[in-house]
Amino acid sequence: MIFRTEAGPALGTWVKIPAMEVMELVALAGFDFAVIDLEHSPINLETAYQLIGTALFRGVTPIVRVPELAGGLVQRVLDAGAGGVMVPHVDTVEQARAAVSAVRFPPLGTRGVGSTGRAGAWGALPRAEYLRYGQEEVVLIAQIESALGVRNAGGIAALDGVDALLVGAADLSVSEGRTESDPAVVALMAEAVEQGRRAGVPVGNAGGATADAVRASLAAGFTFTMLSNDASLFGAAARAAVDAARKVGNG
Repeated sequence: MIFRTEAGPALGTWVKIPAMEVMELVALAGFDFAVIDLEHSPINLETAYQLIGTALFRGVTPIVRVPELAGGLVQRVLDAGAGGVMVPHVDTVEQARAAVSAVRFPPLGTRGVGSTGRAGAWGALPRAEYLRYGQEEVVLIAQIESALGVRNAGGIAALDGVDALLVGAADLSVSEGRTESDPAVVALMAEAVEQGRRAGVPVGNAGGATADAVRASLAAGFTFTMLSNDASLFGAAARAAVDAARKVGNG
């Protein structure tokens, strides 16, 4: 599973810019996985399809965060070859079960067979291997983003077909009317981590792109972490370059 690596915690980042070159750069940087964000970006299905193909070609696992389960979107991104799906705002076991149903083949779920697409190597992959990969290696990540989700995190994590949890600190804190550093919010995140640990499921977070941020994530018990996002990483690098150049000019 991508969330366990010999080098330590698995490292991912969000991809929000609709350009294949961004995915190439993410892969070349050495990330273990990249989450193509269809919830908070202008990326459409066709662009997601291209980003998935670029990721697979460059050797980084493409995960797609879908905005919702309706409309057959999960089926289409999996047919496109996505290595997993992230579902936001999973608050109850029933919602998690609906996500499992969309991601997994029968008898665990209701995903249709589309083995003539990229996921089935355009029909060249044996049907048995196509089905096995979809059931055993495609990952389903449930995002825990509310106090209700935290209370149900143990049941969500224990559900057959759910592979990992990701704690969304931003939405969790906003839903509680608090900051992310508020002790009450920190306690909720710790509870989600503990429930995931008891269920034997990896729990990740969306952190910063610094060594200190990764240390803090590990200290909090997270087993994988998201290092910022493509737009923020580019913005930070651009600002650093300009700041360095201004200092030379001013000197």
